Amino acid sequence: MWAMTVRLRRAEQVERNRTVVLDAARRVFLDRGYGGATVDAIAEEAGFSKGVVYSQFGSKADMFMALLEERITERAAQNERIAAGKSVPEAARALLLAADRDVVSEHGWAQLLVEFRAHAARDPVLSRRYADAHRRTVAQLAALLARIYDRVGTPPAVPPQSMAEFVLAMGTGATLERAANPAALPMDDGLPMMLRALIGVTRPGEQPADQLIQPVPAGPAGRPDQRGIQ
Repeated sequence: MWAMTVRLRRAEQVERNRTVVLDAARRVFLDRGYGGATVDAIAEEAGFSKGVVYSQFGSKADMFMALLEERITERAAQNERIAAGKSVPEAARALLLAADRDVVSEHGWAQLLVEFRAHAARDPVLSRRYADAHRRTVAQLAALLARIYDRVGTPPAVPPQSMAEFVLAMGTGATLERAANPAALPMDDGLPMMLRALIGVTRPGEQPADQLIQPVPAGPAGRPDQRGIQ
């Protein structure tokens, strides 16, 4: 019994150390960017020696990938909640608004992810790791979209896989555009274009996509309120 208790305590400590390291890594990545972050800086931020950090993760890339995996899981659950019980046009509108809200409210992470993607593209091993994670992101969103269409008995105009890739590509593009011009692609303009691209006009008896294109509530200084649907 005593030995088992010791092992459990050690396992709990290891898990706590991992959480502390990941929290510190996220702060350092957001503050310095992926290229500027170092294991030394992450260890200092966590209050650990480099040895403790390396006992949890083999490299800086391992820490970033762990953070990315956590985010993929969180976003998949968020999308499920957002789309629950909605029609195809309503779900599409809510998911697009939520995606844009994330780009705006977490612009630091969005820019960090673009930086990491560019970095990983030059490293074949890291590129494969990122591609595997990204495929899961696409597959989860595509599966959600497919279930929405199945629930309402309406065949999609384009494959859900392509819809998912489009939504994610728009997020990346918006991140880059807003890095140069923070006012780029306001959702009053972007949402109608994306809705038409995704679902066009629905079948007779259903609500046309254009009727779902409502003005985004105004936020401070007359800009669209990027909080979107609560």
